Amino acid sequence: MAATTGDPVASLIFEVASKVETARAKINLALHVTGRRPDGYHLVDSLVVFAEVADTLRAVPLADAEITLAVDGQFVDELAASGDVRDNLVLRAADLLMRSFPTLRLRGVRLELTKRLPIGAGIGGGSADAAAALRLLNRFWSLGLPAQELAALGLRLGADVPMCLLSRPLRAGGIGERIAPASGIPALPLLLVNPGVHVATPDVFRRLAPSVRTGLPAFPPRFGSILEFVMWLRKTRNDLTEPATAIAPVIGRALKALAADPDCLIARMTGSGATVFGVFMSVDSANRAADRLHAARPDWWLAVTSTAGV
Repeated sequence: MAATTGDPVASLIFEVASKVETARAKINLALHVTGRRPDGYHLVDSLVVFAEVADTLRAVPLADAEITLAVDGQFVDELAASGDVRDNLVLRAADLLMRSFPTLRLRGVRLELTKRLPIGAGIGGGSADAAAALRLLNRFWSLGLPAQELAALGLRLGADVPMCLLSRPLRAGGIGERIAPASGIPALPLLLVNPGVHVATPDVFRRLAPSVRTGLPAFPPRFGSILEFVMWLRKTRNDLTEPATAIAPVIGRALKALAADPDCLIARMTGSGATVFGVFMSVDSANRAADRLHAARPDWWLAVTSTAGV
């Protein structure tokens, strides 16, 4: 809208904003593993929200037709050490879009990723980056793909990418690809804690003991307060916590430290680890907890953030 007003400042803001995407941290508030398919993929019933703490992806036009990736930020060294840069999910998302439109002459782009989220931390950093790339390049190249088509492409990159494309409170089923918006969840002040270890998701699932497990409990249409929501959340679980802590016991120590904070309402691991989160009544109380935990464990990554309520 701003680009058509004739206001040069508004047009510039619109132009800059159209070349930036945010890759928000994905938080599994609850993750129930309900079965396993014959192909080995596990079935889940999970409640997911997205936090304000995020990576940022920018698109800069290039004169030639190549696609390049530059990375900066706190976790740039970890990303570089994690493997071949050409296998980065941002570049894989760009390549997938290009292959989907072989007859179009798509302009070159330099993708600039600021990496603020730890690598392999159970908060969907790579999947969120891939989703941000799909959203950004869909605009940058004026492809006009609707959300459903972007989600189908995203699923080819990973089971978490479709939900990261949505980036709003949702309930995920199947292997994570069956998603539905979850309404009535209040905004949640959170403290995220990563104790500096990486646990591979396949290893965690391999350690998951066979069992008959239930899905999420009945979901009311709306919660009246954070406390009411936390009371409901206490009836849920993350089935991957036990196998993840068996691989990396420090996850259990992080959970215990966070749960022991006097202001923390509930502490839980997200995804397959190693990040844990605590829910608080306010950002101020989460900040106080972060100060206390940082004094005790200055080597752990901490992030005070919040989620959007719906």
